[in-house]
Amino acid sequence: MTKNKRKIINDPIYGFVSIPSDLIYDLINHKYFQRLRRIKQLGLTNLVYPGALHTRFHHAIGAMHLMHEALLTLKQKGVVITEEEEQATLCAILLHDIGHGPFSHALEHSIVRGVSHEDISSLLMEALNREFKGKLSLAIKIFNDGYKKRFLHQLVSSQLDMDRLDYLKRDSFFTGVSEGVISSDRIIKMLDVVNNNLVVEVKGIYSVEKFLIARRLMYWQVYLHKTVLSAETLLVNILKRAKELSAEGKDLFATPTFKKFLQNDYSKKDFMNPDVLNAFARLDDTDISASIKGWTESNDRILNILCNKLIDRKLFRTELQNTPILTAHKNKMIERGMKKFKVNRKESSYFVYGASVNNSAYLASKFSINILMSDGSLKDVAEASDQLNLQKLSQTVTKYYLCYPKELEE
Repeated sequence: MTKNKRKIINDPIYGFVSIPSDLIYDLINHKYFQRLRRIKQLGLTNLVYPGALHTRFHHAIGAMHLMHEALLTLKQKGVVITEEEEQATLCAILLHDIGHGPFSHALEHSIVRGVSHEDISSLLMEALNREFKGKLSLAIKIFNDGYKKRFLHQLVSSQLDMDRLDYLKRDSFFTGVSEGVISSDRIIKMLDVVNNNLVVEVKGIYSVEKFLIARRLMYWQVYLHKTVLSAETLLVNILKRAKELSAEGKDLFATPTFKKFLQNDYSKKDFMNPDVLNAFARLDDTDISASIKGWTESNDRILNILCNKLIDRKLFRTELQNTPILTAHKNKMIERGMKKFKVNRKESSYFVYGASVNNSAYLASKFSINILMSDGSLKDVAEASDQLNLQKLSQTVTKYYLCYPKELEE
C-alpha cells in the first residue's frame, strides 16, 4: 500500500501536475482509469499527423489540472466552494472520458449500438462509487448536472469547459497544428460566477474569441480532416464487415475480450450486467489493432482488402464539398467498385461510401458563453464581440464527403 499519494506527473503541456488527494491518486491507479493509457485521444489522426499519439490518460490528467486552476481562481474571487465540492469536481473532470471505447469517437457506434460513451462513463462512475463506498456520489451529481451549484457542472461540461480547453491545447501541441493554440491560462484567470452560472470577465473576451476560432479551425484541419475521415470510415467499415461475418457464424480471429463484442450486439440494458461492463472496461486500441492485423490474412476477400489498406495506409480518396454528393456520381463509383473488386452492389458499398459532417464551433442554445461587462451586465459572447465572424461561428456548417479506393479514379 502506497503511503505517500501526493505524487507529481510531468506533463508536456503544463509541466508538473500535482495529484491533489489520496482519493484522486487511487482513482488514477484504478484499472478503469489506467485503460485510458491504451486509448489514443485522436483515433487514427496519427495517419495524417504522425505526432498525434497522445492518449485519453494524458487528456484526463490535463483537464484535471486546468480544473484545479479554475477552482483556485474562483475561490480567490470570493466564490464559495467547499473542500468536498472541489474534490468532487476534480473527480468529475478526471472521469469524464472513462467510458470511451477503442479509437475514441471513431468506433463509438460500431462496437456497441445505441450506447454512447457518456452512458458508459456514467455506469463506470457508478461502479467506482460502489467500490469507493459512496465517495463519488457528489462527483456523479455534478457530472450529471444534478447539483445546486450549476457552475461546477459547467466547468466539467459546457461550451467553455476544462475538457475543451485541454484538448484544444493538447491536440494542437501533438499534431503541430498551431491554429489550435489557445490562452487557457488567460481564460481561466478571467472566469467568475454570476447567478450560479459561469461567466467570463470582459477583459478575457479576446481570448474567448481566439478559443472559438481555434476550435473551428481545429475541426476542419484535424478532427474532420478529409484523410482522417477516410481512415476512420475505413475502420468503421472493417468493424461492420467483421460483425456481419460473425453474425453469419464465421469464427474470426480476435482477442478474447473483443470477440465478445464481435459476436454479440449489446444494448444499453445489457451494460447493466457487471460482466458486460467489465468486459468493455478491458477493451482498448490494442484489441482492435491486433485483430485488424490478423484479418489482413482473412479468407474473406472484402475484410482482407479493407484491413490491408488500413495497415499499409493505402487510404481511400476523399472528395469533400459544401453540397451533397450527387447520387449519380456515387452510383458510378459503386459500379466501378463492382467491376474492380468483382463484388456485388451491396459488397461494393464497403469500398464506396458517403456521409456528411457538421462543424459547430459555438452553439449558444446549449450553454451561452456569457461575458461580464464593466457595468455588471451580461452579454452573450457573439453579441459582445466586435468580431463579425463570431456571428458566423455560431452557425453549423455541413460538408459532404465521398470515399473510394484510388484505383477507381479514371
